[in-house]
Parts: sequence; C-alpha cells; structure tokens
Amino acid sequence: MLSWYLPSFRARRTVATGVVTALVCAVVSVLFLMYTGNQAADAAQSRVTEAWNRVVPLVRQGPLPPTLRKGRVEGIEVVDTRGRVVAATPELAGRPPIADFRAPRTSVSAARVLCSPPGLAGCMTVVSYKIYQPQGAWLLYVAVPVVPWYGQTTAVLIALGVSLLVTALMAAWVFRDLTKALDPVNAIRAELAEITVTDLDRRVPVHTDYAEIKALAETVNDTLDRLESAYTRLRRFTADASHDLRTPITAMRTQLEEALLHQCDTDWPEMTRAVLAGVDRLQGVAADLLTLARLDAHAPLQRAPTDLSELVEAELGRRTYQKKIVKGLPGPVCIDCDRMRITRVLVNLLDNAERHANSQIVVSVRAEGPTAIMEVADDGEGIAAEYRELVFDRFTRLDAARSRDAGGTGLGLAIAREIAAAHEGTLTIEDSERGARFVLRLPICEAAPHRQPDRTIV
Repeated sequence: MLSWYLPSFRARRTVATGVVTALVCAVVSVLFLMYTGNQAADAAQSRVTEAWNRVVPLVRQGPLPPTLRKGRVEGIEVVDTRGRVVAATPELAGRPPIADFRAPRTSVSAARVLCSPPGLAGCMTVVSYKIYQPQGAWLLYVAVPVVPWYGQTTAVLIALGVSLLVTALMAAWVFRDLTKALDPVNAIRAELAEITVTDLDRRVPVHTDYAEIKALAETVNDTLDRLESAYTRLRRFTADASHDLRTPITAMRTQLEEALLHQCDTDWPEMTRAVLAGVDRLQGVAADLLTLARLDAHAPLQRAPTDLSELVEAELGRRTYQKKIVKGLPGPVCIDCDRMRITRVLVNLLDNAERHANSQIVVSVRAEGPTAIMEVADDGEGIAAEYRELVFDRFTRLDAARSRDAGGTGLGLAIAREIAAAHEGTLTIEDSERGARFVLRLPICEAAPHRQPDRTIV
C-alpha cells in the first residue's frame, strides 16, 4: 500500500484534481453570484419603481397624505420646493430629508449610496426622482438596502457548500479510481520484491481489468522467463566451465605430484609433454571464454567487403588436414564481414568436422538471392534432429562425442553461432544423406570485395 504523501503519483493526481475542480467551482461560483447579484439589484430597482408608481399619482392628484405606506422599501420621503418634508413613511416622519441631491437637468432620477441616512440604519441606496408641480419640481426620495455584487449571503453559502461538495467528491472519486488502478501495480511490485535467486520460477499476477496493467504484468513475466532461462544457462555454463577447467588442472597436479614422489623413475620429457598438453587445453578454454565475453559485450566488428570463396580457399590452403577436403567454390561471393571472425567460424566448423568425419569433409560456397551460403559437411555419424540446437549451447558435447573429442572445449560451435548472429546471419545444422551438415547464411554485399592480408586467429 502506497503511503499518502505528495511525491506519490496517487497523491499528486488527487491534489491536482482537487485544485482544478476547486478552480472550476470558483469560476462557476463567481458567475453564479454575479447572476444572483444582478437579480437582487433588478429586484431592488423593481421595488423602487413600484414605490414611485404608487406615490407620484398621490402627489399630482392630491391630496397627499402626510404618512405614506412603506411597502417593500425601507423609506419614502416627498420634499417640496422649499425643502420641507411634506410626506414620509412612519419611520421617517418628523425627520429631515434623508438626502439633499437631485437628478441633473437632463435626467428625471439619480441614485447614490448613503450610509446611515437620517432615520435609517446602515448603508442605503437612495434614489431621487423629480416630480413636476405648478410651483416647481418636488423631490421623491426612495431608500432601499444596498445590494452587494453577490446578491444575498444565502447565495454565497450555497455556492461555497456546492463547491466544497463537488471538490471533495471529485477528489475522492479520483483517489478511489487511482487506488483501484494501482492495486495491481502494487501486487506486481510486492511479488517482484519477494523473488530471489532461489525462486525465479515465481511470476507476478496478471490482472485483466486494465489493458495497460495486463500488458505490464505479461511483459514482467516474459522478462522473468528470460531471466530464469539465462540464470539456468549461467549455472550450467559455470558448472561445465569449472569442470572443464578443473579436469586438466587436476590431471597436471596429479602428474606433477607423482613425478616428485618418484623422481628417479619419472620420464621427465614425457611428463612435461603431458603437462604442456593440459596447459594447452587450459589456454584454449580461457581463449574461448574471452572470445565469448567479447561477443556477449557486442564488441565492434571490423567489416569490409570480402570474397567468401577466396577466404575459404585461403584458409584451406594454410593448414594440412587428416581427412580429405572436397571443395565447392564456383565463383566470387561477396559479404560485408569481419574477415578474422568469419575465418574463426570456418576454423571451428572444420575442426569439428575433422574430429567426427570418417574419411572426407565437403566445403562449399554459393549465393542464393541476397544470401551467401557456406556449408561444411562431414561423412561421420551425424547428429540427431533433437540434438541439433543443443550442440550450440556452451560447454555442450554429446555423449557420443565426448569419447572422441578429448581435445575440444565445448565452446567452438557456440562461438561460431555468436559470430554469425553478430553479422546478421545464422548458423544451423540441416539434413544430409550422411554425417552432419553445418550451414552458414550471411547477407550478400553489393560492393566489390578486395583481398586482405591473412591474420592470425586468436
């Protein structure tokens, strides 16, 4: 469960939603209060007009009673030309005029806000009207309470209450929805936190309520699948590597200890040759491990257009093989490659074929559309279909091969496939009438190849 604090996504989204909702509610409330204020002002003006319509006929028709009915206004006064109050509502009876202003010549009425006019409490909006009489213009003063811009206090309370309620509801809804949406994420996080090296088979729960969360859980599980597979391969690789390293070390130690115990009976030249053979095996394993480490680190390739047929011809002519080599190199086939690494692939395939061939090895190069193909086939016992991918695993040697392949490191074919993949190519074992047929496929280049000097394979 995520804690409620501002840096959390859920808290930030909830606060942001509350702030935005509050701003929207504030704008709507202001518009609402302005509307209610205008309505209240119109109502006050209507009350003033009503008082004017009621009093003016009394003034003109006479006789004007000294006490006027208040109606829906706070006070009414009628002032004659000499400034005397001739009629007023009861609360203004016997008091001086509540105002001393009159409308300008071009207007019939004028209005002002007066605070605490005589006989009235609080601020009032006083409207002055001209009433034309034969002896001159009389003045009619009508007082109503000042109407604020927001109308009534009730409207403010309603707007404030509705705004708080809407803001709280929106924030609560967003908080609840985010909590529901983040629950699967929390479950994934909790499960990942408990997965250790000893239980890599565990997987996070997959929730189907949200497509994005479902995709996240499936991606995490796929990643865990790859991690478990990689860790399994690493453990097997480590076990095999330690075995392949311990075996020659143990043999050399045994030979040296025995030679020291029986120094007079030891054939020192023979023992030295045996120890050197073990050293050569250790050196081979170390070199292959270093090569794999460079390939795993995606070390850059030194590519150049190269004639694959010429490369194969040069390598076959460099060394002598115990088995007969049959070549099929019809013409130039250009590939864009690191010549040293592709030569390493060919050497590994030839070494593997020579260890398992009965009498001959067939090496061929050809082009098929946009693909260059190199095949190395032997006439040995071959490899069953179910083991054709297994032989490319690191430190993997089939039982049948172990008795015959005492000098192999178990890394040659793995290195060859990694080099092929680094060149956007493939290395596979395909069907053949007899023996094993390794097929390397690489993209053909359009540039003309050029011959390069041979380099030592390390």
